[in-house]
Amino acid sequence: RRVRARAGQTIGGFGDPLWDAGLALANQGDIDTQCITGAIGTGTHGSGIRLTSLSGTLRACRLVTATGDVVAVDETTPDLLAAAQVSVGMLGVMTEVEIEVAAAYRLAERIEHWSFAEAVEQLDERVAAHRHFSMFWCPTERSPGLYGLEMEPGRPSADHCFVKLYDEVGDDVPDSGVPRRRVDRSYRIYPSVFEPNFHELEYFVPYARAREALAAMRELMLASQPDAVFPLEVRTVRADEGWLSSQHGTDTLVLSVSGQPGTDYWPYLRSVDRLLGEGFGARVHWGKLHFLEPEQLHARYPRAQDFIDLRRRLDPGGVFLNDHLRPLFA
Repeated sequence: RRVRARAGQTIGGFGDPLWDAGLALANQGDIDTQCITGAIGTGTHGSGIRLTSLSGTLRACRLVTATGDVVAVDETTPDLLAAAQVSVGMLGVMTEVEIEVAAAYRLAERIEHWSFAEAVEQLDERVAAHRHFSMFWCPTERSPGLYGLEMEPGRPSADHCFVKLYDEVGDDVPDSGVPRRRVDRSYRIYPSVFEPNFHELEYFVPYARAREALAAMRELMLASQPDAVFPLEVRTVRADEGWLSSQHGTDTLVLSVSGQPGTDYWPYLRSVDRLLGEGFGARVHWGKLHFLEPEQLHARYPRAQDFIDLRRRLDPGGVFLNDHLRPLFA
């Protein structure tokens, strides 16, 4: 169950060809327009405590280094593979990947409306019981509309959650045709469409501290109005071994918060960084906003120095660094 793809293949482009071969991506996020190498390089993920990010499925790749050399990475080069799984493009141009996939599967989607208290109380049970669990906690009545979330009519939105539950179903289960209860091929269920009306920060805390982190974020966001008006997205990801992975060695709870373009949202996002970074040792999403500093990198990513040493060997001139990456990885 392995498949090879070129760098420019989009996540969505895997759907039909894999399905025709009886296969599917084991997991994916709600955006399927990214190229596979960019998704792997930044640790892009879906949700599910038993499922890794896309980076965790990488089993081999082809790198072209700054000198034009071609490097084959696979399980016979374990250090290179662990570094390449989340490399943010710093090791070279990844021109081809080999990823592990799953047998084709169909999903049933259920959308539910819970209070925050219900969500926290049921968190461990629901995370364990469902293939995918995720939710959006809405701090205000206005919040759902900012992400296009259709809450249940006649029920409050403030301090309530838009909950998504996905489970595998057999071919004999038809699509119900009922809103909030879809059934379809996996790759048709995952994608969602968002208006590009927000800038996002996404931090990862050890799942063992999930409830504590959720309570702390709720308190901070309620105290940060009106800046904290966007929903808080909550997901889970399984541990893996990528050196720069947000899940290196630990299952994680993923917390995503947004700033509204045209407003000075930086003080709010910095307060989130202080809370989750200093209070929970949070790791960052490499493809989104973050405030990670070199000392924090080494404290939160045990293999950071190993990655830097390997990067220097492959790219001693820093061709693949930029102003964002140089302070952390030069």
